[in-house]
Order: sequence, then structure tokens, then C-alpha cells
Amino acid sequence: MEQHFLVFKEVAETKNITLSAKKLHMSQPSISLQIQNLENQYGARFFDRTNKGVTLTKAGDIFYAHIRNVLDILANAKEQIIALSKDQRGLIYLGATLTIGEYILPHILAYLYKTHPDVDFKVKIANTESISQDVLEKKIHIGLIEGPVRRHKDLKVESFWEDELVVVLPYFHPWANRTSITLSELPSERLVTREVGSGTRRVMEMALQERGLEPEELNITMELGSTEAIKQVVSAGLGITIISSLTVRRECDQKIFKALKIQDAPVYRPLSILTNAQSTQNKDERLLIDLLHDHELLSAVLSKDYNELADIE
Repeated sequence: MEQHFLVFKEVAETKNITLSAKKLHMSQPSISLQIQNLENQYGARFFDRTNKGVTLTKAGDIFYAHIRNVLDILANAKEQIIALSKDQRGLIYLGATLTIGEYILPHILAYLYKTHPDVDFKVKIANTESISQDVLEKKIHIGLIEGPVRRHKDLKVESFWEDELVVVLPYFHPWANRTSITLSELPSERLVTREVGSGTRRVMEMALQERGLEPEELNITMELGSTEAIKQVVSAGLGITIISSLTVRRECDQKIFKALKIQDAPVYRPLSILTNAQSTQNKDERLLIDLLHDHELLSAVLSKDYNELADIE
């Protein structure tokens, strides 16, 4: 019966029997027969069929809502049974965007490894669009993203941190004795940024535009494809940059960089948790989400070296 439900769900979502057959590696007649068997069993027509495809009837809409819940319950049951067969170890399917994946997630995973060694992680690092799509398709159970995400009825978005974008410059720069800078001063310096299309670049440009500074006014002399590359160039004195304060915390402590706040218009971007609104998190996934919402604990985890994480209570 589960196979019939999976077929129904796929047809309902693709609205096309031919496409569903390809995705499920089944023949079209077999798809049609399983749908017909379901309709006969429940005594209702679930699809209106046209030359352009199929659409759900009112009965089909009701059945679709229940089928999704049933399949979620079965999927959770499978995961728990698999966990039992793996010596009770938990497994979290996790996705993160680049900045979170490089500068936040390693601390979180190291802390959880020390405090909850019976939980394993499968992690994917990708852009926001890819992570959100995987959450919708339930390939990833928890997504951690920076910046905005497209709205979707099945996507639950919870902010867990506000990341400040700061002006970063080498400690030997003339501005290094300051703590802040005005927007009007930015165009006078050579600016190193992420490439066009990156999330950090997009958030920066949108925020500056909202505060009256057009991107064209900036003196952008170099565009690089990673935050680490930008940090190397800035440390060599080839320009300044505007990046996440999280990514330069260690270098600022070591007095390699100085991070200046934008005094007349500080720029913040939310870091968010994505989950599928139709799914229920298991105890291990709730453990991670609760940690992310515990601002005091998360701040302590992010501020410690890896060998100090076990001392956090």
C-alpha cells in the first residue's frame, strides 16, 4: 500500500503521469493502474485528467494532505528502526550555506561530538536555494542558511542568530585605531568583495542601497570567490572588505584584523533554521535546534577553541 501512496503523492506534485513514471522508474500504465486502484478502493475520483496533465479534485486534495502525514510517519519509523540497528546512534541530515558551514557549524559539531557522542551527522554545504529545496524534498532535515529565502508554505523559517556585517581592515591600516566608520567614507578606500551572485555580496549591496549608498559608488578593486581568499588579500594590505563578523573573530583577537562597525547604519543579516513544516523532528534534531536557540550557550560555543568546548556547561 505504501507504494500506491508514493505513486499518488508523486503524481499529485508533478501533475503529470509521464513525468511521474520517469521519476519513479515505472511504466505509465502501471502508474495509471495504481491510481485507479486507489480511486476504486476509496470510492472517489482523485484526479481530473486533461491533455495538459492531471489536477487534484477536492477529494484528491483531502487525500493528498493525509497521505503526506502517513508517509512522514512511515519515514520517521524507518529512521528509528535503522537507528536501532546501528547501536542506537542518532543520525541528523544537515545542510548549511558556506559561511555557516565554514565558521559556525564546525564549533557546533565539535561541541555536540563531545557532549552527545551517540549522534552522527551527514552534512551538505551548498547555497541557500539548494539547501531550501533539499529541505522541501526531505533530503535534508535541518538547513542552516544566511540571508533571505523564498517563501513556501512547506518551509518553516526560524531565525537563530543576527550576524553583523563589518568593515574589516589590516591592523596596520590608518583606520585601525578606530571602532567605527561612516558610510560616506567607504568609497574612498579600495574594496575587496565576494563575486557577484554570492549571498554575502547581495546582502551587503541591498543593505547599503537601503541606506543611500549605491554599489556603483564603491571602489571595488577585486572580486574573489571565497571569504578565506578575501581575508588573505586584506591581510596583505591590498584593500578593505565588508564581511561577516563571525568570519574574522579569531583574526581580530590575534590583532591581524580590525573590525569596524558602520556607525550610522549597522548592517545585520539573519541566520536561519529551515525545516519542513510537514515533518516532525526527532529528539536528536530537537537537540540541535534547541542549541541554536540557546543564544548564551551558542555564543559560548562559538567563542571557544575546539579543545575548550568540553568545559562548557
